[in-house]
Amino acid sequence: MTVLTVFIYIVVFIFSTIIHEISHGYAAHLRGDDTARLTGWITLNPLSHIELFGSIILPAILLFLKFPILFGWVKPVPIDYRNFKNPKLDISLVSLAGPVANLLLALVSGLGIRLIRIFPNFEAGFGAAIQSFLYIMLIINVILAIINLIPIPPLDGSKIITFFIPRDIATKYMNINPLICLTVLLLLLSYSDAIWNLLYPTINFFVIIFSGASY
Repeated sequence: MTVLTVFIYIVVFIFSTIIHEISHGYAAHLRGDDTARLTGWITLNPLSHIELFGSIILPAILLFLKFPILFGWVKPVPIDYRNFKNPKLDISLVSLAGPVANLLLALVSGLGIRLIRIFPNFEAGFGAAIQSFLYIMLIINVILAIINLIPIPPLDGSKIITFFIPRDIATKYMNINPLICLTVLLLLLSYSDAIWNLLYPTINFFVIIFSGASY
């Protein structure tokens, strides 16, 4: 993978993760917590969101190593759960907002790819570059949505499932060390074919549904 390709992937990744976090902040605002809005975190300014290791270094390393799934993060928007009127429900809804935003970005990208294919002459020329960019946008956002729905801390899936389990168990579950969980997840994705065999068909399903192409 060339340096230019890695750069494009990282730019798309940062943009997609920023949209992911902004969606959390805006959903929190709708559910009664204005912390993210009042502190200026609901912004597209990348300087407010980029975390050097998680946003740039780690994704670049994974891309150069041809890791099957791009992984990383930006700074999470601040959310004060105490401001929610119905914390059990609202935490789950706010957490779900990020993956839903990524799936919407993937859908728009997929529709763009399908639209370009309607015009063969355009697709054979400048449209090919746009199509390649949209495909990168599609893949990254599908992966972000699927990975974040995995129910282990600190991923969004771990907060979503708290709606379905007793409060005392949910509290203990959410207090599990997130660094340990992320390390275990990366190791499993690196060395466990079973995990990849579960994730790949799901990712491929959305890619095909949205764009007609496969991953």
